[in-house]
Amino acid sequence: MAIQEHLRPFKLHFAVASVAAIMITYFIYLGPTFSSLVGFFWPLLLSTTFLLAAVAVILRISPPPHTDAAALRAGDDIIDFVAGTPYEQLGGAAALEERPIQKPL
Repeated sequence: MAIQEHLRPFKLHFAVASVAAIMITYFIYLGPTFSSLVGFFWPLLLSTTFLLAAVAVILRISPPPHTDAAALRAGDDIIDFVAGTPYEQLGGAAALEERPIQKPL
């Protein structure tokens, strides 16, 4: 009797777990088999295999990239622009002056 008293607060949890187990069982029973999935998607699987093999071959035969200082600094300008370099550093401090808003006539 003491065990039932301790398990009573978890009644909802047991019900949800039971319903979830039944739903998973029905999905497995009613769902497609692995062979039917492979039979349907074999062109996609084959083309993906060929693409990955081609990438592996190209990486194998291509020379490694150069690591000189100019190549390492190639994207610094765009990174500074995207990061939001302060406007004063770009030489546009005069453009920051407040201008009165003109009212329409």
